Amino acid sequence: MKYRKKPVVIDAIQWKGGNDLTEIKQFAGEAFFCWHIHTDSISIETLEGMINASKGDWIIKGVKGEFYPCKPDIFEATYEPVEEVKQ
Repeated sequence: MKYRKKPVVIDAIQWKGGNDLTEIKQFAGEAFFCWHIHTDSISIETLEGMINASKGDWIIKGVKGEFYPCKPDIFEATYEPVEEVKQ
């Protein structure tokens, strides 16, 4: 059998590298404090343990509030921008 991934809207931010993680901290909130900065990557505490994100990777907030990195080519093939509905 074949299966299609259910359409899910996610929040994501692209890490552009460097030690200034202000934008990511605002995005991740309290979860930020589980992260560690390295010279050319950041380690993110995920449901599967610590995973490194490199410059250019997307940081995705999952449907249960978890965070994980995604390579740019996979992100582009899997996600597309969604027009936000103003309330």
